[in-house]
Order: sequence, then C-alpha cells, then structure tokens
Amino acid sequence: MTSTASTPPAAPPPSPVPPLRPLRPVPGPAGLPLLGNLPAFGRDPMGFVIRLRDQYGDAVSWSLGPRRSLFLFRPEHIAEFLGAVERSFDILDIGWAFKQVTGDSVLLSKGADWRRKRSLVQPTVRPRQVRAYAATMTDCAREAADGWQEGRRIEVHREMALITQRIVVRTLFGNDLGDQSRRLGDAMQVAEREIGAELHDMSLFLPGWVPTPARRRLRDAVAVIDAEVHRLIRERQAAAGAEGHGDDLLGRLLAARDERGRPLSAKEVRDEAVTLWAAGHETTSTLLTWTWYLLSATPAARARLEAELDRELGGRPPHIDDYERLTWTRQVVKEALRVRPPVWLTPAVARKGAVLGGLPVPAGTIVWASQWATQRDPRWFADPTAFRPERWDPDAPDAVPDHAWFPFGGGQRTCLGARFALVEAALLLATVAQRWRLEIDPTEPETQVGLLLQPASPLRATVRRRG
Repeated sequence: MTSTASTPPAAPPPSPVPPLRPLRPVPGPAGLPLLGNLPAFGRDPMGFVIRLRDQYGDAVSWSLGPRRSLFLFRPEHIAEFLGAVERSFDILDIGWAFKQVTGDSVLLSKGADWRRKRSLVQPTVRPRQVRAYAATMTDCAREAADGWQEGRRIEVHREMALITQRIVVRTLFGNDLGDQSRRLGDAMQVAEREIGAELHDMSLFLPGWVPTPARRRLRDAVAVIDAEVHRLIRERQAAAGAEGHGDDLLGRLLAARDERGRPLSAKEVRDEAVTLWAAGHETTSTLLTWTWYLLSATPAARARLEAELDRELGGRPPHIDDYERLTWTRQVVKEALRVRPPVWLTPAVARKGAVLGGLPVPAGTIVWASQWATQRDPRWFADPTAFRPERWDPDAPDAVPDHAWFPFGGGQRTCLGARFALVEAALLLATVAQRWRLEIDPTEPETQVGLLLQPASPLRATVRRRG
C-alpha cells in the first residue's frame, strides 16, 4: 500500500535497467515418470529452488508433476514476467484447498472479472483508508503490550497473530466480534494449515471430488467461515439505512458499485472479506515474528531502532504522521521482507503467444519466480543472508536492481494490501519496541514451508522492559 503516509522505506535508486537479456532456459534435474520433480520439490522446496538457481542458471525448465514449468531468477526477467500477468500470463490456481477459502476473489479472478473486482476492492485499501485504520493498528498493539510483564515468556508468533487478528477484525468488521472472532480465527487457522500442507503433497493434483481427511477438515473449517461471514453480511445489510453500510472494510465492500452501478454479490463480498482477513492477518504476523527474531539476533540494528523511536516519538504512541519520519523502522521492515519473505513463490501460467526475453513460452507452462531465491542472491545483495537494514539507506553504495526485491509481487497484480501491510508492520513494531525488548534464542529456527514461510517450531522470547 502506498501514499505519503505509506510509501515503502527509502531505498537506493535502482541501477540503470540494462537491455533485457535473451531468455535461454536450460533443463533442470531429471524427474520421475508422471511425478517429474514433485518428490524432490515436496521434500525440500526451498532447497530445491536454491539448487535450481545455483547449479543450473537464470532460467531453468523443470516439471511439477505432469506440468511443464520454468523458473526465473534474474530481476529483469522477473520484471517482464510480472508485468505480463493479465496480458499473456494467467494467475495459477494454487490448488483445491486455496480455492475453497478465497473463492473467486480478486486474488484468483481473471480478465474482465478481475478488472471489475479490482476496481471495487482497491478503494477499500487506498492511502486515505489506510490512514484511517492507522489508529486502530496502534491501539491494538498498545492493548497487547499493556498486558506484558517484565521477564514474561511469550510465544512470538502467537502474540503477533493476536494483535494482527484484532486489527483485521476491527478494520474489516468494525468491532472485535467476541466469540465470533474466536470461531473465525480458529477456522482460518485450520484452513491456512491445510492449504500449506496441500502445496507440497500429491493431493495438489487430485480432483476436487476425491475425499481425504485433510479435505474433510478444510470443508468443516470453511463451513464455519461461510456461516459467520454471511451472518455478518446479512446483519450489516439489514442495519444499513440512511447512514449507509459503515466505514470499515466490510461496509465499503457492500457500498461499492462498478461503472454500471452493480454491487458485489453476497458471495463476492464473502470472498473478498475472507481474502482480506487471510492476507491482513497471517502474512503480517509472520513478517513481524521474523522481524523480532532478526532484531534480537542483530543488537546493533535493534539499538538503532530504539534510538530512532526515542528520538522521534519521545515516549508517546506513534501515529500515521510519524510513518515517514521513522526511516530506520521502515528499513527494518523492508530488510525483514527481503531476508525472510512470508510469501516466497509467485507462479503464473503462460497463455498462447506468451513471450519472455524474446523467447516464446509454450502455452500451459507454469512460470515461477521466488522472492526467497532472488532476494537472497549474492549477485544482487552482498552477504545476502545477513540482516542489514542499512542496505536501504538513501546513500547506500550498492544499488539494488529493479525487482531484486518484490515481496508483494509486481505489475498489475501487485498485492492490493501492500500499503496496509507496510504501515501496519511499522506501526506495530514502533509501538511495541519503544516499551519492550524481545530476547529470543539466537539459534536460527527451522523454516516450515507452506503457503507462507513460518518458523517450524514455537519461537519463544523473554520480554524485557526498556530502560
């Protein structure tokens, strides 16, 4: 999300864009009949992608089950690819489980349907709206921090998830919802877990009618989500009068009209609300969890963060007008997104006539880019696994190529929630870090690979009061 109040942290100007290199794909590792490289990818997805990059080259052909695939690693090819989505590439249907949760939201819709829904959903997360939600972000972080005590042991992801869930519920539905919020949160947790499990499992290729225990669990969770969200929609529609539907995200979705004066249907409102819930909750809580770990493991970066908060805030809570002044805070968030991107893969499917780097791409080919692999490539970032927010200083000596950093995707399909997520992460970090320091075991945690990259085991911290 971008505005005067929500632009990403200042970064060195991109290096001059060189002429686009011709795309010369090389064959990747040999796969198994029918399965292709799926077993190797399923065993160690991140390691598999890094091996493609380091052992084969900048464009590597491989097979995900029966599907022909192409992996891109150079920023200029990634920029061309992301810019061509909607024109000559279609968003990949990630799997049966994902579709059950997000439905036909703007995330997965295509063509004219996507353009219509984007025009209706985008105003709900424009800069003016993000500005209006900023106080809610800060309030929710303060309420959580008020409950902490010196020396308390916390599970970081759980605490961050409680904050971001409260924020998304308040901004989406206008209040905390009580028991409904817990039911929705529990059901979304089950759904997210089953989506992640399907992504590197053979069930990804099973028809939707094939029953499995995982699919039964997901159906039960989605039934809860549907019942609760549709009830909230009906209640809001029944209460809407002269004052309209309300100024929260749900109210704005219900009030939205396209160029022909048509509203979103109840099913469409449900799909967009659930997608906003999932994107605004789990992705940001994962980002903040990794950020606290990285700061705890890098005392100099944490000290510079605390000094900035003391200098700029003077003990008061941050508000949206502080966002631009908190330059180091924003750089911390940007560097955390680089070294530990929650979303780590961006796939799309070539249409007939698709071209990349001057080379025709056969229709049906799945083209992939990986934030994890490209943002940790030593060609674009010195000491790429190190957490160094100073990389993004305005006067940093090393220019970063365009699309060597793309945690929110790119092109027309750039994540609509990017502004919201950047402001939310920075304000939450500032609110908590001006009062508390989280001391986390410096041992690097294993990463659990699913729809998002999360710590594989609970990340525990000791809470220390600053000063």
